[in-house]
Amino acid sequence: MGLFASGKAPLIGVDISSTAVKLLQLSQSGGRYRVEHYAVEPLPPNAVVEKNIVEVEAVGEAIKRAMARCGSKVKTAAAAVAGSAVITKLVSMQAGMSDDDMEDQVQVDAAQYIPYPIDEVSLDFEVLGPVKDSPDMIQVLLAASRTENVEVRVAALDLGGLQAKVVDVEAFAMENAFRLIADQLSVAKDALVALVDVGATMTTLNVLRGQRSIYTREQVFGGKQLTDEVMRRYGLSYEEAGLAKRQGGLPESYEVEVLEPFKEAMVQQVGRLLQFFYAGSEFNRVDQIVLAGGCASIPGVAEMVEEQLGILTAVANPLAKMSLSNRVQAQSLAQDAPSLMIACGLALRSFD
Repeated sequence: MGLFASGKAPLIGVDISSTAVKLLQLSQSGGRYRVEHYAVEPLPPNAVVEKNIVEVEAVGEAIKRAMARCGSKVKTAAAAVAGSAVITKLVSMQAGMSDDDMEDQVQVDAAQYIPYPIDEVSLDFEVLGPVKDSPDMIQVLLAASRTENVEVRVAALDLGGLQAKVVDVEAFAMENAFRLIADQLSVAKDALVALVDVGATMTTLNVLRGQRSIYTREQVFGGKQLTDEVMRRYGLSYEEAGLAKRQGGLPESYEVEVLEPFKEAMVQQVGRLLQFFYAGSEFNRVDQIVLAGGCASIPGVAEMVEEQLGILTAVANPLAKMSLSNRVQAQSLAQDAPSLMIACGLALRSFD
């Protein structure tokens, strides 16, 4: 099974993050998408550490619970490996090669770029189009991941009662979902957009130009730091703290003493990631920032980023223009939408 393999059958997008499993199933009619099923199921602490699955059984059980809760009968799924577990490389090849010749050439090129024995990696490629100024050459994107990274996800899905049809790369899934957001933004289609996904333990910057990813970087920072602080300060368990963050019920001092400093730290992280991007590219500014991930739902955080960094900032909602089946609760979906970017990008693979 390749990293980009696609199928026409309906697929459930399964995003396995550090603290939860997120499922999303879409349907399409007349060019419009509809959310058929979705669920977010928390994971036990340390079942997944910085996007690496440590306890396959725990993840499989969470997938099973999420499937039962969302009510979908689909048995095929798309999952993704994290950017840190994937090596991507753009290579140029002779145009007009047969598929078999191209596969042979990919194997040869991959052996040069990949620091692991080639029999330990899952490899795939995608033809992006002709090379500028040399019409007889094409640009090909190689993606490779250690086979064990792919296999552990396939195993977790299997335990959850799902068959992995597609194993994608998180950054590509994000790019896929970004197409749905691009129409909502107030900048031109070819603008430089910084998509910042602030998850539970990892923050990922994905810079897109003309809706294609040109840069990605991860750093360790996320909402778990806020949860830990709530636990420490108010003497709550991990589950209670997570619930209190979402549903309220914390002392009045929470806003000022805990939430505000976390928001400030989040703004600093976004600024720092952008500095890394500017330092390594010809750009010194992006046209817009889009916040995604669980932390993007924190009230007022987008306004704070915009004010302090001086860049137009929006919160991602890839499902904004979709209709909902009567099984989906609009209010909880709206709350979870910013954290469903990867799940959405994966679910869209049903229509490739």
